[in-house]
Amino acid sequence: MPENPLLEIKGLNAWYGESHILHGVDFEVRAGEVVTLLGRNGAGKTTTMKSIMGLVPRREGSVRFQGKELIGQMPNQIARAGIAICPEERGIFGSLTVTENLMLPPVVAPGGLSIDEIYTLFPNLKERARTAQGTRLSGGEQQMLAIARILRTGAKMLLLDEPTEGLAPVIVQQIGRTIREIKTRGFTVLLVEQNFRFAATVADRHYVVEHGRVIDMIPNDQLQSNMDKLHEYLGV
Repeated sequence: MPENPLLEIKGLNAWYGESHILHGVDFEVRAGEVVTLLGRNGAGKTTTMKSIMGLVPRREGSVRFQGKELIGQMPNQIARAGIAICPEERGIFGSLTVTENLMLPPVVAPGGLSIDEIYTLFPNLKERARTAQGTRLSGGEQQMLAIARILRTGAKMLLLDEPTEGLAPVIVQQIGRTIREIKTRGFTVLLVEQNFRFAATVADRHYVVEHGRVIDMIPNDQLQSNMDKLHEYLGV
């Protein structure tokens, strides 16, 4: 692995109004890794994602991507630096077809997947490409489309927020295969996930977030030996 991380976060604080949500978050992600943020509901995982993208009203500390500081930049500038987010709410345009949804995001850098490559990854979407509007897709198909859409942009780092929540096991397995496949293509993934059993099938390392802080890091190959500690952290 290269010494310099692709994403380096130090002392990250974030607020919504008067509510202080993140209290000095520190972690890093290296190029080509899949890294998860694990934690209970309300721990600050999604706020961390949104803070990276500049989507919270106030943030302090340091967020460096490819060595460049992102604190102070606008969300559109951060996106054009090569980071793409797939939010939990997915943001599918219901009146547009699958293909039209895929064509909407701008290409920010070379190296994004073509429409044909996306349909190879997601054959379900290919079947419904020109006929199905976003509102007529199942929850699993909408999640696939949300992930597929950011793969077109050329962004090298993908932020995926709870991509498996509420989905059928067969769809969860397909999303797992997709994450492993895009890793082989050189993409870097930061994943917010409550299902650590799913995370264990795709990730290299896991950061545990609690009360707006990173309290532990567990390499994936040490997950089994840390299971008691993980159950305590996650309350499962």
